[in-house]
Amino acid sequence: MAFLIGGANSAADTAFSVDNSCRFDGSSAYMTLTPGSAGSQVTQTYSVWVKRSKLGDEEFIMYARKDADDDTRLYFENDTLRFQCTVNNTTHTRLWTNRVFRDPSAWYHIVISYDSSVSTPSTSSVQMFINGVKETSFSATIYPSQNDVSYWCDDSLHTIGRRSDGTSNYYNGYMAEAVLIDGSALTASSFGEFDEDSPQIWKPKDVSGLTFGTNGFYLDFEDSANLGNDANGGTDFTETNLAATDQATDTPTNSFATLNPLDNYYAESTFSEGNCKVAQGASTYAWNLSTIAVTAGKYYAEAKITTDSEHALVGITDQSPVRKLNDILGSDAYDYSIKFANGDLFNNRGTDPANDATTYAAAFAQNDIIGIALDCDNNKLYFSKGGAWSDGSGSWDSTTFDAAVGAVTITAPASTNNGHYFFASGDYGGAVCTWEWNFGGCPAFSISSGNADANGYGNFEYAVPSGFLALNTKNLGSDGG
Repeated sequence: MAFLIGGANSAADTAFSVDNSCRFDGSSAYMTLTPGSAGSQVTQTYSVWVKRSKLGDEEFIMYARKDADDDTRLYFENDTLRFQCTVNNTTHTRLWTNRVFRDPSAWYHIVISYDSSVSTPSTSSVQMFINGVKETSFSATIYPSQNDVSYWCDDSLHTIGRRSDGTSNYYNGYMAEAVLIDGSALTASSFGEFDEDSPQIWKPKDVSGLTFGTNGFYLDFEDSANLGNDANGGTDFTETNLAATDQATDTPTNSFATLNPLDNYYAESTFSEGNCKVAQGASTYAWNLSTIAVTAGKYYAEAKITTDSEHALVGITDQSPVRKLNDILGSDAYDYSIKFANGDLFNNRGTDPANDATTYAAAFAQNDIIGIALDCDNNKLYFSKGGAWSDGSGSWDSTTFDAAVGAVTITAPASTNNGHYFFASGDYGGAVCTWEWNFGGCPAFSISSGNADANGYGNFEYAVPSGFLALNTKNLGSDGG
């Protein structure tokens, strides 16, 4: 079994598989489209899957702007979800949730169904569905009068990933299966369904057979050279500051580990690149964790150090930091890390960083990629640099992985304090270091070769050792992790 922060809603394998998502950086990436003519302004449906990377900010998912006084918007504010339509600077439709959306490991499915053709405003005029369930608890509601317009299918500027009227409020996270239906007010069941074997899990359905209407679109993000491609055959969106490297395989049907921005009290780090890049904060001893921990199975990840410090550390642990000072990744019995300056192994060193470490590998340099292979079945841990595995006695010289060479014996997960292990990175000594992680779903650094695991998942710079897998929900189900 695995520990996912908050319980992601995408842990089941499905007959229909979403292959790709798009990563938005929260500072400059967005897409735009201005249709050549107007479609239905009174009946429409918008569906999208999102996995958030940053919390607390005002971030726009989809925004259509006619002019300064007329717009339709879907956005997060203070971690609540808000849908709103404004005409002549007067809001005629508003649904603002009471619930908050603060799980950076979970995929959320959002559906807005709009139909102002009805004669009397009611809860059926505009509906919001989250993960297949109609939302009913709102801090503010206004329902449209008959034929009140929404601009999502109008010949106005449509923007995905930020506001249309300026350079602000960028979305930070992943999006998948973005669909606009022009002329029909649909419910969530047109886009997803509950899993037969795990009926609390909401999963995507194939939407390609839906009727999209005049200005409807379907963004499946499967063309890395054209992420704004309309798979329905309509006019493509124009991408700004989105590249092929922003295509991800982290999707609602296979959610990959990232770093966890919620577990940052002591580290005070800054996260970017879909929570796969972390710059160590002012704290000098803490570390940051992956969103998924494992209790069994064999898993592989890569970490590239791009801003170095001689005291930078990378490895595994069973816990988040519990002290701001004198608690490094390697202080406790169930922490295992190697040090940038010399490749020494840190484990159970106590609160004094001056304690002796164990000779394990050799130093690594800025922009080196460290491979970490965690074997929870045999209680072993391995490290590589640039594809060469440590021999366990001070060198990186094993170009072919050998389970008998360079193995660090670790405590069985069940015998640790918390019963599992996370991947982790940190620093001690005052200097700020930056780690770019690759769990396989959307690397924070460019991949020049490309290697998947035996199940076909992940995109790694170096070959995944035989028997090891990328850390994602489909592999957890197959490997018992």
